[in-house]
Amino acid sequence: MKKTILLITAVSFMFTTAEAKKKEVAVKPAVVFTNDVDSMSYALGLNVGADFKKNIEKVPGGKANIELLVKGFSTAMKGDSALMNEKVASEFFKAYITKAQAKDLEVKKGAGEKFLAENKTKTGVITTASGLQYQVLVAKDGPKPAATDSVKVHYTGTLLDGTKFDSSVDRGEPITFPLNQVIPGWTEGVQLMSVGSKYKFFVPYNLGYGEQGTQGGPIPGFATLIFDVELLEIKPLKVVAPVAEVKEAEPAKSAKGKTTAKKGKK
Repeated sequence: MKKTILLITAVSFMFTTAEAKKKEVAVKPAVVFTNDVDSMSYALGLNVGADFKKNIEKVPGGKANIELLVKGFSTAMKGDSALMNEKVASEFFKAYITKAQAKDLEVKKGAGEKFLAENKTKTGVITTASGLQYQVLVAKDGPKPAATDSVKVHYTGTLLDGTKFDSSVDRGEPITFPLNQVIPGWTEGVQLMSVGSKYKFFVPYNLGYGEQGTQGGPIPGFATLIFDVELLEIKPLKVVAPVAEVKEAEPAKSAKGKTTAKKGKK
């Protein structure tokens, strides 16, 4: 708990360069208090408070009692008698977060299932036996990749709420990868495509990043994913023939069992 508070305070204390760049003309702060220490303390409080506000919005459930939060913060800062000791507070906070995260994940799972159930009834959406859904945006004829091939694609990935978590299009550079080394939804879906075609894939969580999502990344657990994919190139797996073993020829034998190979002169 102490480490968390110190870290937040330290981060908050570092006034971002980005904000400084936005304001080319430095604005001299108004003198609010009678001395610099008081003014600095108030300014620091504002910065820490602004950071806390952003962090609270990211807490599972997104709710907090601000008055009690400030009271607890003030109690800890002043060293006053608290309603719960540090160990109890830490354990309660962890338990609350774990429970709230589980609840949030269940909500996301339910939202994904509802979306897919409604989406499969829409015109042009096809559902495979695995549960993958896709829509052909641009159809092309030609060979299709095998799971063992590598493919070159452009793609954009979004969550159900429209949040874009990755895009080779935005980076301006397509990506090449072995088709059997990506999420199952991609391995299955891209095999349906020919070069030049564009598909939209709706990937259930079990064919995507599963119950855990990307740890520390932008994709939460149980997330249903939407991808717009354009297949640019197929790079078939090159099978290298094994090198044949060369065995030393055995000397031929006569009917009597004696070798017929001539002996070299000494």
